[in-house]
Amino acid sequence: MSTAAIETAEPRVRVRFLGDFELTVNGARVERWRAGKARGLFQYLVVHRGQMLTRDRLYESLWPGTDSTSGSSLKVAAHALRRVLDAHPDRPGDSGIRLVYRDFGYVLHVSGLWSDLDRFQELVHTGLRASVARDAALARTRLGAALDLYGGEFLRGESADWVVEQREYLRALALRALGVLRADAEAREDAVELIELCMRTLEIDRHHEETYRALMSAHGRRGELACVRRWYELCARRMRDELAVAPGHETQQLLRTLIPAAARTSAPGATPSGAPATVRALRSPARRPAAAAAWGADPRTTALARPVRRARPDNRAQAALARTAD
Repeated sequence: MSTAAIETAEPRVRVRFLGDFELTVNGARVERWRAGKARGLFQYLVVHRGQMLTRDRLYESLWPGTDSTSGSSLKVAAHALRRVLDAHPDRPGDSGIRLVYRDFGYVLHVSGLWSDLDRFQELVHTGLRASVARDAALARTRLGAALDLYGGEFLRGESADWVVEQREYLRALALRALGVLRADAEAREDAVELIELCMRTLEIDRHHEETYRALMSAHGRRGELACVRRWYELCARRMRDELAVAPGHETQQLLRTLIPAAARTSAPGATPSGAPATVRALRSPARRPAAAAAWGADPRTTALARPVRRARPDNRAQAALARTAD
């Protein structure tokens, strides 16, 4: 059944992964889980639904470091999950959810499921294919709808390795969708939409240099050079303070192109040699070499080390004093 048909038929099970996790069964939100890992087990099983997941794999993902042959955590979580969702393998309840145990692991079956994770991926892939086919209108529609679903990072607040892996993949998809829409807005010279897309991109990745360049170019076309400078400085500061690197050559060159005066000054946040300002500040001031003798002595010999030339007595002055005494 297509996603559109499922949405029209009011799916019995709705799951939101992007942002705060939310599970709704037959219109009622599930908020209480009987075991601490029951929710995590359900999340993992839904993402991999229809697949038989071995005990070893489930323990590795959900209880890392625990021996799957002696641990009972999986059995406790599975029992709690069945009770919460009425997911008995032989007589599933109205939810249509079945958690089936086999010799080596579990498999989850869900009928009538809608997931923002599935829908988001479907929309992004459709939009990207439309962009390659040069169907700009369809690409805008699909990618825009996908970003409307992207309410935040995947399972916000969770830190398991499998969550982080999935989160980074979806984050990359969102950034790619935003990149296509930015290029489309630039081609249509829609400055307002372009800036909004850039701001959305920086919410996901505050170090995305291509976005800073797009903002600099947009303001440069409007002659807003102060804005160009401020966006560059924000980029340079974040790159320096949070990643300990300077903006790339392309970004620095764009600044010099848009603001010719910038070509005659050092780039903000970096020394002429390219070292970050924080590194420059930590360096001890160089000692000045001792002054070399004016007459060409060894430069390493300091003035204090040279012998002092004493003045000879003035005999004429002593004779004058003698005559005065007579």
